[in-house]
Amino acid sequence: MVVLNRIYTRTGDKGTTALAAGGRRPKHDLRIEAFGTVDETNACIGMVRLHTKDLPIDAMLNRIQNDLFDLGADLATVETDKPLPYEPLRITQGQVDRLEREIDELNAELSPLRSFVLPGGTPAATALHLARTVCRRAERNVVELTGKPNEKVSPEAVKYLNRLSDFLFVASRYVNDKGALDVLWIPGQNR
Repeated sequence: MVVLNRIYTRTGDKGTTALAAGGRRPKHDLRIEAFGTVDETNACIGMVRLHTKDLPIDAMLNRIQNDLFDLGADLATVETDKPLPYEPLRITQGQVDRLEREIDELNAELSPLRSFVLPGGTPAATALHLARTVCRRAERNVVELTGKPNEKVSPEAVKYLNRLSDFLFVASRYVNDKGALDVLWIPGQNR
């Protein structure tokens, strides 16, 4: 259980932040950047939900926001050889599988694309495109982190972010009147 009765602690005043299992890292550390960008993705999805309150997709987005907190906890809990006094929260294959099912469910109602889609259309679609691009940045951060010595990241965390950006793209088309309001790229249109 999380209890927050005091918001400022002054512990970060020297440019470091705490990891979930102990230890501190500089605020510019790649691991901190990775879970910070996951948090930014979550905030973008919160903005999307201002436009999806009455749509069935809103329940999916609510689950994703909770998953993103799980992912942040996963990334903030560095794997070590030392046992922890608790079971660390990690992204699971089941969460990835659920995203795949939801992508398939939404995509089944869309016509195939004949061009790339420009970010736009409805306010919900535009906000979903923004969330998608931030999610891709989080994915790049996490993938870069996996390549660093002594930095372990679960494969499910990487898969989840990859699948989430796919979900956000399909969802943007879905809320664009199932693709009817997509803004398509016209190569060389303004030459």
